[in-house]
Amino acid sequence: MTVEQAAAGLASGAFTAEELTGAFLQRIETYNPAYNAIIFPNSQALDDAREIDRRRAAGDVMGPLAGIPIVVKDTMDMAGFPTTGGWRLLYSGTGGTDLMPDRDSPVVARMRAAGCIILGKTNVPVLSATGSHANDSWAGPTLNSAAPDRMPGGSSAGTATAVGTSMAILGLAEETGGSIQNPASAQGLVGLKPTFALVPNAGVMPLAGSTRDVVGPIARCVRDAALVLDAIAGYCVEDPKTVAGIGKRAPGGYAASIVPQALKGARLGLYGPGWRNRPLSEEIKALYADAQGEIEGLGATCVPDPFAGSGFAELGKPVPELDHYDARGMECVPYDMMLYLRRLGSGNPFATFEDFSAAVSAEDPFAPDGVLAFMSNMPDLLDCLADPETPPSMEAFLTVREQYLAIFDAVMAKHALDALVFPQMRDPLPPRLGEESIHETVVCEINIAGLPALTIPAGYDEGGSPFNLVFVGPLWSEARLLSLAADYEQATRHRKTPDLISVGDNH
Repeated sequence: MTVEQAAAGLASGAFTAEELTGAFLQRIETYNPAYNAIIFPNSQALDDAREIDRRRAAGDVMGPLAGIPIVVKDTMDMAGFPTTGGWRLLYSGTGGTDLMPDRDSPVVARMRAAGCIILGKTNVPVLSATGSHANDSWAGPTLNSAAPDRMPGGSSAGTATAVGTSMAILGLAEETGGSIQNPASAQGLVGLKPTFALVPNAGVMPLAGSTRDVVGPIARCVRDAALVLDAIAGYCVEDPKTVAGIGKRAPGGYAASIVPQALKGARLGLYGPGWRNRPLSEEIKALYADAQGEIEGLGATCVPDPFAGSGFAELGKPVPELDHYDARGMECVPYDMMLYLRRLGSGNPFATFEDFSAAVSAEDPFAPDGVLAFMSNMPDLLDCLADPETPPSMEAFLTVREQYLAIFDAVMAKHALDALVFPQMRDPLPPRLGEESIHETVVCEINIAGLPALTIPAGYDEGGSPFNLVFVGPLWSEARLLSLAADYEQATRHRKTPDLISVGDNH
């Protein structure tokens, strides 16, 4: 069910918000034990739905998301629920210390204000530190809704799986390094990573809150993602960096800005070594070629490797131990975590960052075997750990962000490109169990540069796992990306409803 279908049923009286919510709660009861997407159900969901029904009956003007059942990522503060970051040391149910926010994060508050019914909070890996899975979460692993034996994507694994299994219509996700793109692509869904600073991320447990973190939707269709962006985008007094987005939102809203036949006459850049010198597998090449044919059939022109010779690929400094992951911009995590803890209010059990560090010292994330060990040699991080009260200079990060943006803008102008369209992954999805990770094409570059991206289903590989494209555009180009992706979506309709499993099935 899409937002449009649900809203039509609510408006016509075919069902009430209470009935709709009850139906989704039944789906959760049936499928969540197998998929483990939702870790904290919201016991107030039916009461919230009844309030929407009361307002509708009283004649209140209702927005397009009123009565729509959604989920939110565990890392987003929600009053009355612990924020655990998937970490056993931050959850009393596993012997840790609870972080209990006094108030909702701005994005959760905005979804509530839009009338959404929050069904619960979703599973993440420890500290959202991997883009591939949630296998190390205190709550246990989350399965992929489209391919249960394959990686579900991370760190917004639970949100993607809840949407993919139709345990919710929509979900809020968050990205520092692929955490919206990867799970959406792994599960054949629409994932929108907004321009940095378009959406507030105060009250969201950070990995790079000051530099890279963004909140965005995971949905089953483009229009639904646009409706969420309409609800959550925009300036927030509590999050001063969002001043950058004033005047940059789509006039009239993102959903209303989706235009038909957007690919006709568009010019799109293709993946190549000029962007990142990592090859596509033969199977992905074939799927990508098919997608290019579809796109050109809709009237677009595809430009091969427009970044060739630009110096773009040479800007990356991947961490040696990881698959092409550049961590620059994450050095501020101790400072950002300190700010996050302070915002919790009376639900913050730690007087200082040192108290927090002591409480989680049994699993030091920066230790050689820690989930953030790849950051341990970054000089700005060491300075920030030594003095979390003083924000690090981040000069190296700011320099490379400006370099990325300068080359990106120059290439887009030189080739008169509307957007880029790449396969979101370079290889088919790896098995859920094992040492391999998801190999993507556009994570660290656009996370550092702050550029927006939108994933869209584009087929399935020979093993039955989803294949997604990702559209990437200039800063603040979400409206254009949504139109391009919507045109492709409506013309191809690649996404298939998955065959679901429940507890007791053999799998």
